[in-house]
Amino acid sequence: MRALLQRVSRASVTVEGEVVGQIGAGWLVLLGVAKGDVEADAERLADKTAHLRGFADEAGKMNRGALEIGASVLVVSQFTLLADCRAGRRPSFTDAADPAEADRLYQYYADRLRGLGLRVETGVFRAHMDVALVNDGPVTFWLDTHASA
Repeated sequence: MRALLQRVSRASVTVEGEVVGQIGAGWLVLLGVAKGDVEADAERLADKTAHLRGFADEAGKMNRGALEIGASVLVVSQFTLLADCRAGRRPSFTDAADPAEADRLYQYYADRLRGLGLRVETGVFRAHMDVALVNDGPVTFWLDTHASA
């Protein structure tokens, strides 16, 4: 499972002209589900998202997590995070999970974040979405549950 976390002062996602999710300060999470991902990956990633110290303390240091400061999370599915662009000019998406399983784990991840106490909004799985954000910092983190480091 791969996630791109962007610290935002605000973010929203629109589908067919209708805002379906929006948040103030918090994380915008672009989430990709890979073949072989399981609920344990979503759980580990949700815990990391909730507690990653990407928000400033009183001294201006990144020492606080989203849960600690009461931040919100906007989760947007993005299978293109699984693209393999090493060969040729056309990305390969063979590493992406099949849509039904990807949707299940996407929803599971969002529900885990809610269970930890975060306010969570989502996009619409498999829809064409317009995502708007104001990146705060900018602060952006790449998380991969299968990375060795």
